Amino acid sequence: MGKIRTWFARKNEGGHRKFVGGIKRRWLINSVGISALVLLLAAILVSVIVSNYYYNSVHTTLAQLAQSTSRYFNRFLSSSYSEFYSSAKTYAEEYAEKNLVEIQFINLNGRVNISTAGMISGVTPGTSDISDALSTGKTADYVGRDRLTGERIMAVSCPLVYGQGRTIGVVRCITSLRIVDAKVLSVTLVCFAAAAGIMCLVIFSNLFFIRSIVKPVAEITAIASKISQGSYGAQIEKGFDDEIGELRDTINNMSLELSNAERMKNEFISSVSHELRTPLTAISGWGETILYTEDPEEIKRGVAVMLRETRRLSSLVEELLEFTALEGGRLKMHMEPMDPAAELEDVVYLYADTLSKRGIKLAYSSDDEIPIITGDAERLRQVFYNIIDNAAKHGGDGGRIDVAIRFDGEFVLVSVRDYGAGIPEEDLPHVKKKFYRGSSQERGNGIGLAVASEIVDRHGGELIIENAEGGGAVVTIKLPLTLG
Repeated sequence: MGKIRTWFARKNEGGHRKFVGGIKRRWLINSVGISALVLLLAAILVSVIVSNYYYNSVHTTLAQLAQSTSRYFNRFLSSSYSEFYSSAKTYAEEYAEKNLVEIQFINLNGRVNISTAGMISGVTPGTSDISDALSTGKTADYVGRDRLTGERIMAVSCPLVYGQGRTIGVVRCITSLRIVDAKVLSVTLVCFAAAAGIMCLVIFSNLFFIRSIVKPVAEITAIASKISQGSYGAQIEKGFDDEIGELRDTINNMSLELSNAERMKNEFISSVSHELRTPLTAISGWGETILYTEDPEEIKRGVAVMLRETRRLSSLVEELLEFTALEGGRLKMHMEPMDPAAELEDVVYLYADTLSKRGIKLAYSSDDEIPIITGDAERLRQVFYNIIDNAAKHGGDGGRIDVAIRFDGEFVLVSVRDYGAGIPEEDLPHVKKKFYRGSSQERGNGIGLAVASEIVDRHGGELIIENAEGGGAVVTIKLPLTLG
């Protein structure tokens, strides 16, 4: 048994670790994963916006410069080409921002005639912006690698128009994207670094939060495991007043209920054992006496005792079978029209002689007209017998039991009152619970009232137990006329 318990403990411990790890994993995947995706998308979006802003700014500046330069030199073309060429050469030599933007004057063959960078005349750049500007007569742009330097550039070409709209070349503005690319890269890195920092904070806060959830759950799991292994009554320490706190209180209450149920079960087993042992001892003793005696009176007396104890045993077994059927949901009812007054009178008549021998007077009273009800006559007889027998056991020292049946216009009311010491106030809320015997020292197994209460409930009625004025206890059986 010890090895089995150890094995179960290890299995529970392993399952507990897997359970806790599963919560962390699911939480991180669901919460942190979504946060990471949102932050990644935000970082990409900001990077794209910044990148577009920088590149659009450069493009706008180059386009404005190319168009203004084209308009400026188009007026020289209206005079003479030599004047245009001379003016363009002078412009290229005096251009002040050569280190930022290069301006090229390109002919119809796509070759550079003049450049602010100098030393490249006759070179053919071969980019799409030049051919597009020459063929369409509109401003065109290009982003890509320079064929000569391999450097990333942005270029905008604007056509040079002569006379009646004839394009004779383009003015091309070029700038390196090295600085812009560096700025875009730095902004992108900053965005992703910020996203990573926020992600770290999210992970840290989630881990802290998960710990605040997982730790009490782990404690609850550990206590629940102990309870499942038989440590009834184990309690979880008080924590937060939230949903986990409610779960803790529920498990604590369940543990106490299980502890009480275990205690009552043990008391029930002890009581049943005693109930069985007493008649068996009497039967065995008188059996031996009869075996070795020839006295007719002694034999007659012994047989009477044995018959009485046998009936007692039979009654106990029948009660246990009824309780087993009740617990298993197999308690069958045969509902049909019946006379409750006739059934109660039969029980009183059969029980009155037995009680009188014990010095207890059984008084019975009834209204003149008791209506027929729908019920199981045999089960209700059992209830009447159990209630009267219970009154005799616990209140018989009062010397009297009053049984009455009346009709209040809606319900048939059967009352059984004794004149004993009554029921302790602390026992009243529990006397109908199975196995509960309270502080009484009288014999009994604690299931008679539980069975009686269940039978009355199945009839749609109510079993009311309370202390009577002037001493003793009174039990009222409230039965409706029909099931509703």
